[in-house]
Amino acid sequence: MTPERPGPAVPPPPTATYRLQLQPDFPFAAAEAAVPHLASLGVSHLHLSPVLEAVPGSTHGYDVVDHARVRDELGGEDGLRSLSRTARQSGLGLVVDIVPNHMAAVPRHNRALWEVLREGPHSPYARWFDIDWDAGGGRVLMPFLGGRLGDELGQLRVDGEVLRYHDHAFPLREGTAGLPLPQLLDAQWYRLSWWRLARTELNYRRFFTISDLIGVRVEDPDVFDATHGTILRLLREGVVDGLRIDHPDGLADPGAYLQKLHEATGGRWTVVEKILAAGERLPAAWPVAGTTGYDALRHIDGVLADPAGAGELLGQYRRFAAAPADRGGDWDATVRRAAYKVVTRELAAEVDRLTRAAGAVCAAVPALRDHAPWALRTALRELLVRLPVYRPYVSGGDAPESVLTERAAEEARTAFSVPDEARAVDVVRDLALGRIRAAGEAVEAAGAMEEFRARFAQTASALRAKAVEDTAFYRHAPLLSAAEVGGAPERPAVPVEEFHAYCARVQRDWPYSGTVLTTHDTKRSADVRAGISVLTQCPGRWADLLAEVTEQTSRMGGTGAPDPQLAWAAWQTAVGFGFPYDQRLQNALLKHVREAGLHTSWTEQNEAYEKAVAAFVEAGPCGPPLYAVASFAREMDAHVRANVLGAALLHLTMPGVPDVYQGTEGEYRALVDPDNRRPARFQPHVLERLDSQRERWDLSEEKLALTATALRLRGRRPELFGGAATYEPLAAEGPGAGHCVAFVRSGEIVTAVTRLSLRLADAGGWRGTELALPPGRWSDLLAPEREFEGHARVEELFATSPVALLARAAGADEAGEVGEVGEVGEAPLEAGEAPTGAVRGESADRGSAAPGEPV
Repeated sequence: MTPERPGPAVPPPPTATYRLQLQPDFPFAAAEAAVPHLASLGVSHLHLSPVLEAVPGSTHGYDVVDHARVRDELGGEDGLRSLSRTARQSGLGLVVDIVPNHMAAVPRHNRALWEVLREGPHSPYARWFDIDWDAGGGRVLMPFLGGRLGDELGQLRVDGEVLRYHDHAFPLREGTAGLPLPQLLDAQWYRLSWWRLARTELNYRRFFTISDLIGVRVEDPDVFDATHGTILRLLREGVVDGLRIDHPDGLADPGAYLQKLHEATGGRWTVVEKILAAGERLPAAWPVAGTTGYDALRHIDGVLADPAGAGELLGQYRRFAAAPADRGGDWDATVRRAAYKVVTRELAAEVDRLTRAAGAVCAAVPALRDHAPWALRTALRELLVRLPVYRPYVSGGDAPESVLTERAAEEARTAFSVPDEARAVDVVRDLALGRIRAAGEAVEAAGAMEEFRARFAQTASALRAKAVEDTAFYRHAPLLSAAEVGGAPERPAVPVEEFHAYCARVQRDWPYSGTVLTTHDTKRSADVRAGISVLTQCPGRWADLLAEVTEQTSRMGGTGAPDPQLAWAAWQTAVGFGFPYDQRLQNALLKHVREAGLHTSWTEQNEAYEKAVAAFVEAGPCGPPLYAVASFAREMDAHVRANVLGAALLHLTMPGVPDVYQGTEGEYRALVDPDNRRPARFQPHVLERLDSQRERWDLSEEKLALTATALRLRGRRPELFGGAATYEPLAAEGPGAGHCVAFVRSGEIVTAVTRLSLRLADAGGWRGTELALPPGRWSDLLAPEREFEGHARVEELFATSPVALLARAAGADEAGEVGEVGEVGEAPLEAGEAPTGAVRGESADRGSAAPGEPV
């Protein structure tokens, strides 16, 4: 009997990843050229944005059109393999972002969709897409016309077996090419329509409210195999080592999908882009390493914000903006109103489909009959807008109280004037939570019940994303740094004890979960948020600045803000951005008002209002008052520095696997996409220079040195940070104790950072505050000539920097040059040397960005 051959070894989890946004202007070859720098920086893996074939010219890659091919514009599979080989020669692996939930709904590039439109529901590809054929009368809506069909007929032309509309192309059903145009249109398996009809008549599932992205049914085994075959092959062949899963909440059954993926990959390191609300936990049964890290972002930002000052800012905001309800003075009310808008307008088609699904269950179960469609629709809306999380997850059929609570149901019932009709709320709630079981004559309804549960959850995640991330975050502006993906603007500050509890929980339950500070989706980079967060420490000075720049704008004849909420948001953005003369500030604020949807929007643009916004930004934040902003920023420099370096060090040494977004190893200020997705740039020799020269660093260089030191430490001593590591809070003692966040990793590494440095200075400084270090002698890896022992005076600990990274020095120096961290007694590494467990490479190119530019 031939013995079974062992499968390929599963590579170890990353120690740290570096995210690269691939696009035609930054293909695999550009990433390959950056490998020496990134290896020298100290990461263990490159984290690549989606690599499969996407819509030509796509700058993000999430609009996949062919899962079987590596994207030609990036260099194809040969380019990816070359990148992988070069990376491995420098000790690096590859992690790839994959998109299981959707594809681009662009028929001329998406062959699978093309075949469905040509052959209809009988196409072998029809099972790929989540299409409700019955709702469309057997046809799928294609909402791509710029106007009503009658107005666009002249723009349609038949070209052989293809129907063309500007740069769109659609296949013709066999035998219909010779028909007159009106009959030809009616004879297709699709219905071309005005794009605005997508709100109410769309009959395919999409990504959020983006009709250009069509939902994929990966719950079908054949579809899973077809859409994952290439990626799984690249994993098996060792080209790729791990995966990031985009938007699992959009799938019919995320848990089942992740279990199947886990089995197919042999247990490779996988993280999921799951946005956890405050207090929410990742489902414990999911076989993944953890999330992509937005929950870590919230805790890092929060522990560096002042709760008292955040409360003062809220009061000022309400007074300054004279904020009526729709301007976001109250967070819960703002979210609720935004959710009502989205659920009744942008997601109207999805709610209609849910209503039909609920009606089908009621019709099949005698005990549930006679609930009118309008009552079911109302119940659905009222429950959906009250969900506190992105998606309800039901374990074993029992309803978690934190998801669809009885209190939410009680509130939903108030939308009904007749109590008996309000019972529709109980039906919808029980269906969503899996409480209604199919039995007896209702067994045939089991499938309909499962479908309803899945669609309710999918719609809930789309609603939460659009209502909270894409609307309420732009309407509620007291502290813009808290209005971030995964953030909790209603509670922007996190107590130190809560931060430690979070870290301890991650180390215990998800030690290889991802952690982030900046991503391709963050609305403001971490360094911009650090500048804005300082305002929680000086709300009075912020109020003075706001009064000064408002008066200056008026006195100089500048155009005033078209509404006070915009003015508040604009000046806060300018303070955090630091370079208000940049055109990107104009772009970010235009996006701000369109996303808020109070006076203009992406689909109903108010030209006069938008011109007023542009004129105000030009005269105000980009005009003469920018000098007052610059003066204020100079006063805050030391405290922004403390936040920037503190956040970076917490991120790089806390439990989990840190993901460093491209360019953020140095100072990086970016405002929302596409600003934060621009091609990465690496300047030569800066890291090499910092390795040998320690004087006259600017903030960008100081952050780079800190990042390299922490990453190299993680690469060389992974056991101090991995699954068997430990995390222990370390408390300071004395008048300034609350301004020090410190912890010990595995008894060998101490992280200490300054929090609320401006409040600390106003209170008189550290005043004898001490940090009791664990027994032994400790060397500061950021300044190796400094050592500490016993009760370290915090004022001395932070004498040269607001942060300290200490390593136990047991009889030998722990550090050489910047980040050259070795085990006790070892000689410093030579350039290019890659010992076991380390990630090393040739010292390489890196430098500061031009003012205001992401690097």
